[in-house]
Parts: sequence; structure tokens; C-alpha cells
Amino acid sequence: MRLMDQITLYFCRLGVAGLDPKAPGTWGTAMACLLAPYVFLPLNFWLRLVVLLVLFFLGAVAATRAETLLGRKDPGEVVIDELVGVWLVLLPFPHPSFFMVLAAFVLFRIFDIAKPWPVKASENWLPAGYGVMIDDVVAGLWALLCLGVLAWMGLS
Repeated sequence: MRLMDQITLYFCRLGVAGLDPKAPGTWGTAMACLLAPYVFLPLNFWLRLVVLLVLFFLGAVAATRAETLLGRKDPGEVVIDELVGVWLVLLPFPHPSFFMVLAAFVLFRIFDIAKPWPVKASENWLPAGYGVMIDDVVAGLWALLCLGVLAWMGLS
């Protein structure tokens, strides 16, 4: 395997987080939540938004290549989409508490696993790796809505 393909898979898997055979999405989301306080949340809102956009497009290109390398559509070990999804949940909160990060994790996993409308449908809105990424963005929007309501209620 070429070096660039190895780097692509490493990026898509968030290192080794995506290699868990039973729950790669959960481990990918956990890795994203662990990284967020150090590399995402210290940034201002606009930089976080730019980071999310860049990661969405890089993730889509990388996920497209990963589908080819791994020989299947939307491979579970591709978890860069989980990172983008759960970081989207945290986007508007400049200094979330541990509870809020934990709630973001739980809410995002619920919507990512259950795939209520339009999460499941969104997988087919865009081709290849873009479809891999977009359903997690939509799940993240649902989770963000719920976390926003919790924050508004003072449960943060």
C-alpha cells in the first residue's frame, strides 16, 4: 500500500480509534471528544467553523479513497465523520463543561445510531465520501438542537 493511502486510512480512522471491530463509531466519537478541549474548543467560533468545513471536505475526499481501498461503501472504520459530527455539536459553546461534552457525546451517538429522519436519507444526498460525511453532520445538527435546549434550560 502506498504511503499516501496509509496516511489517508490513518486520518479516516483517527489513528486507531476506528479499528475497534465492535464499536468504531463510538470510539471515534470518544476520541473526538477527548481531542476537542485541546485542539478545537480553544479556537474562536469562526476558526472552529473553518476547521469543521476543512475537515468535512478533507474527510469526504479521504473517505472516498478509503471506500476504494477497503472495497466497501461507508466502512465502519472511517470515523473522521464522527469527529466532524460531534465537533459540530460543540461549535457554538465556547467553554462547555464536562457535562456538556459528555451530553454532546451521548446525544450525537443516539442520533448517529438511530438515524431518524433525515439522517438516514442524507446518506444518499451526496456521492461517495460526501455521503459518508453528511449523515453525521445531520446527526450532529439534531444533537446540537437537543444540547441547545438543555443549555437553554440551564442543564449545563
